[in-house]
Amino acid sequence: MTWEDLKKRSYTPYSGNTDACVVEGSQGGFYPGVRIENVSFPLTISSVQAACCICLSYGEIPSVIHVEDDFDPQLPFWVEEFGCTLEMGSIPETVDFMNYRNSSPDKKKNRLKELLEAAITPNSEFPVSAILETKTSFFEGVNVEVSDWAKGLCAERIALAKALTSGDKEFIDISVHTLKGEFSSPCGACRQVLYEHLPLSKVELFHADDTYSEHFILDLLPFSFTSKDLRK
Repeated sequence: MTWEDLKKRSYTPYSGNTDACVVEGSQGGFYPGVRIENVSFPLTISSVQAACCICLSYGEIPSVIHVEDDFDPQLPFWVEEFGCTLEMGSIPETVDFMNYRNSSPDKKKNRLKELLEAAITPNSEFPVSAILETKTSFFEGVNVEVSDWAKGLCAERIALAKALTSGDKEFIDISVHTLKGEFSSPCGACRQVLYEHLPLSKVELFHADDTYSEHFILDLLPFSFTSKDLRK
């Protein structure tokens, strides 16, 4: 795969500036990520942020960051955060990318509970898991926290980043589970991001007390910010 192939999977309807990154993990895995913009621009996920958080969600530590150029302003943070080597140029020809796709879980609730153990939450100690269903696959996510609170990603956004980086754009629904709290529900930032990609879909909420509720994402964020005028 070339940078152009990967960058085409970016979601950049506002700036048109596509970008991609590949992170090599401490155990040898290669994790691609692409730029994912949001109409609420501070919620945009940079390519290196996506790739590093996905890598961490699989239990690996980022060790080498491969980029085509230094377009991503977050590069210095992630290089320093994990002492990564920065490699600019072509994607190594021998790279075997991590397959982000998963088969349908036999019991979604059980799988979500298992995923909670993979969450990285040194600051909040509040693990969250998510499973995003598309027309072709299932994509799993857990929340990942790093030293800069704003640069971590929630489980829902990691699942979405995996799907878009894999080229999947037709979403069906998303399921979320928390280990603690009275009610399992996406945060405000995730509601805005989910609304942009699957507003008419359902979100299944598996609560810590083993109860369950189902909602339309549209209803979770009434009067949400959106504008076709911002698109290029």
